[in-house]
Amino acid sequence: MRSSLKRPNLPINKMDSDRLTKAIVSLTNLVFRLRGPGGCPWDAEQTDSSVGMYLIEEAYEVLDAIEKSSPGDVCQELGDLLFHIVFLAQLAEERKEFDFVEVVERIKEKMIHRHPHVFGKTTVKSAKDVALNWAKIKRQEKGALNKTSSLLEDVPVNLPALLGAHRLSERAAKAGFHRMNVREAWDRAQKKFETLRSAVENEPSERLSHEMGEVLLSLVNLAREHGLNAENILRNSNRRFLTLFEKMERELRGSGIEPEEATPEQMEHAWKRVKTQVG
Repeated sequence: MRSSLKRPNLPINKMDSDRLTKAIVSLTNLVFRLRGPGGCPWDAEQTDSSVGMYLIEEAYEVLDAIEKSSPGDVCQELGDLLFHIVFLAQLAEERKEFDFVEVVERIKEKMIHRHPHVFGKTTVKSAKDVALNWAKIKRQEKGALNKTSSLLEDVPVNLPALLGAHRLSERAAKAGFHRMNVREAWDRAQKKFETLRSAVENEPSERLSHEMGEVLLSLVNLAREHGLNAENILRNSNRRFLTLFEKMERELRGSGIEPEEATPEQMEHAWKRVKTQVG
């Protein structure tokens, strides 16, 4: 299988440039054909909202493929994701709002502007300096567009809750709000757990729900202070739980017990055996 990967810091040569151009033009023409007269009735009915939902699913499938370290699957899922991006650009072009070329041109201009240490004369000493410059440039861009100046406004409201909490906490900390070290984050989490304990024993469900949310936020902060992301942590835990549960089912069947017929005690014993085996 031919690889189009190049050595770092080298531009695409003319042969690959031609190949890339043909591939992108071919894909945009394909989407135009699907949406056009004599095309696909299903594709012709799609809207920004419907494609947007598929876009979210495809993004998660890309993430799954990355976490499985499967290059072939990553390549395929990135293609699916790109298709939906091109599709959304086609819908906008039909409304005479913008086209895919403008999408590419704008992101190129944006990345050049956001990397003055690469394309300009700004000097940075670390990745932290890059992040600080990035945030500063974003604030300047928003000011130029006459948008509100909230440091948190560009965190998408539709992010998964844990990922959204991580981003909000991250932006707030960069602004100096609740900035703390690992020890302080741990102490804060412990205090929240104590408050939750009291709510579990004495408070109505509304209060309990609030305190559980506070505990989750404190754990998100603790994870972030350790350089971790709570969304990734829980995704990994979910995957591990699924793997162990499936092993437990096989363990039960190996003992002549169908999982749906197993007692809680039998399940618990099988679960412990499996966890001992995997460590």
